Amino acid sequence: MPFLDQAITDFDNALRVITGQASASRPSPALQAPDGVLDAAEQRHSAGLMRINHVGEVCAQALYDAQGRFAQGSPIKQQFAEAGREEEDHLAWTAERLRQLGSRVSLLNPLWYAGSYALGTLAARLGDTRSLSFVSETERQVEKHLNSHLEQLPLQDAKSRAIVEQMRDDEIAHGEAARSLGGVEMPLPAQKAMQAMSKVMTTVAYYI
Repeated sequence: MPFLDQAITDFDNALRVITGQASASRPSPALQAPDGVLDAAEQRHSAGLMRINHVGEVCAQALYDAQGRFAQGSPIKQQFAEAGREEEDHLAWTAERLRQLGSRVSLLNPLWYAGSYALGTLAARLGDTRSLSFVSETERQVEKHLNSHLEQLPLQDAKSRAIVEQMRDDEIAHGEAARSLGGVEMPLPAQKAMQAMSKVMTTVAYYI
């Protein structure tokens, strides 16, 4: 694809992700969940948690797009593309749930996307093994983070819980796929640095 056409495609994709206009290829798990009555405080808390999850999917789109673009092996490019499609489902589901909760996506989505794209590009430039290792560790931390949200979400918010449960299952599968393609455990300092960055993102995204 010519450079200009590719740039236009990338910009259009980034704009859709940032503004929460992604489309899902699978029905939202929330459709099968019963409606629950939330008071104002519970609704705000659910919205804050789902905004964090939406930001996570914004970051995932940027990471997978960058890593797939600069991956060296065809099977790895294909895996990033397949995982990216599932992550777009998550993006659409969380955006819709935020609208249902009377809330909005993060105002800092352009920043989250740009930073993650740069990080994904760096990981890919270090080679496929390190790039896959980065995915494996990212998905391990995301799984832990989603489990914590299942503990925090109001019990009666069955729709948000259904979405988070399916997201967790998909993230586990993405991590397993990365490891099967050659991803290995990252050094402890790198794991800690990723945890610190994640903590900043989740703290800010809950409110903004």
